[in-house]
Amino acid sequence: MRVRVACVEFEKPAPGEELNEPGEVTLPRQAASVILLRGGSEALELLLVQRSPEARFMGGFWVFPGGAVDAHEGEGDEAHRLAAVRELEEETSVGGIAPADLVKFSRWITPAVVKIRFDTHFFLAAAPKGANPVVDGTEIVDFVWHAPQSALDAYGRDQLPLVFPTIKHLEQFADFESADALIAHAARQTVEPVEPRVLIEGEVARVLLPGEPGYD
Repeated sequence: MRVRVACVEFEKPAPGEELNEPGEVTLPRQAASVILLRGGSEALELLLVQRSPEARFMGGFWVFPGGAVDAHEGEGDEAHRLAAVRELEEETSVGGIAPADLVKFSRWITPAVVKIRFDTHFFLAAAPKGANPVVDGTEIVDFVWHAPQSALDAYGRDQLPLVFPTIKHLEQFADFESADALIAHAARQTVEPVEPRVLIEGEVARVLLPGEPGYD
């Protein structure tokens, strides 16, 4: 099945994004992700990490560091913040960021028809001075700093496999000239959950966002 997302088409879903059988719905697992920024008031670059090609979920794709909330981290906003900084340190060895200093940017819920679902809270954070990411080589096999538009350009050249939520975040970030400006903008906004819907038309599955024709 071909998946079409606005002007983006995929020959098949990313690993872990396969569709459920009709009528089945998986409860989304709570998750958190950190979008690590550098550049201060002068520029904007962000950190992307590559998941192992052997991974069951998003294998080989470039994503923002993150993962599921652990039971011991509790519930609610505090749990998401704790999970976000833990995952960032586990996946990139970048520490020193206080959970309270994270700035929430968005919340995405995997469409109901997808087998593996997450309710993911995305946070922005300025990279600590001298931050030097190191990946474990097992779960995460590589990392790269990219300006938002350069990441989208690399995706367009088939050099940087990305999934839909990452693409949509990068498109929003491309409007900002600096890391400081993006963080200041996020601090002023109210975050509403985004749950894309999948509309299946024959052999083509279209992913729709709230407000787009056909979503309701």
